[in-house]
Amino acid sequence: MTNSIRLIRTDSDNTDFQSLVQALDADLAERDGEEHVFYAQLNKMGKISFVVLAYDQGNAVGCGAFREHASEIIEIKRMYVVPSARKKGMATAILKELEKWATELSYKKMILETGKRQPEAIQLYERNGYRHIPNFGSYAGVENSVCFEKIAMG
Repeated sequence: MTNSIRLIRTDSDNTDFQSLVQALDADLAERDGEEHVFYAQLNKMGKISFVVLAYDQGNAVGCGAFREHASEIIEIKRMYVVPSARKKGMATAILKELEKWATELSYKKMILETGKRQPEAIQLYERNGYRHIPNFGSYAGVENSVCFEKIAMG
């Protein structure tokens, strides 16, 4: 990751986050095809209090967020890096900042869902110590979903 990268903590009212989420949703619609309607309803979360944005030379190039899933458990959501900024460690930096923030707030475990049609996301989570778990909640029994968890260190 280059020195020009800056991470900030914000919330879903941030217009850079909103723009990145629009790009993410367009990417997911293309990957998921007919299943996108199902996933889109699960990503309508209202206000998100915990958002991390990555900036490269002043441009918003990546995002991630989390919400409380249960007592002491957060769910990582809305991870995205623009294509031109991929393979530079950006997603890992965002993920680590989300984990750090969650740990500061005394959460003990992170969980998340991604799709089988997102192999780069699956690799990201596996590389960062997440392990496969049975699909949870609305994702239970969904063939295209892959769920992960990581126990907080610290």
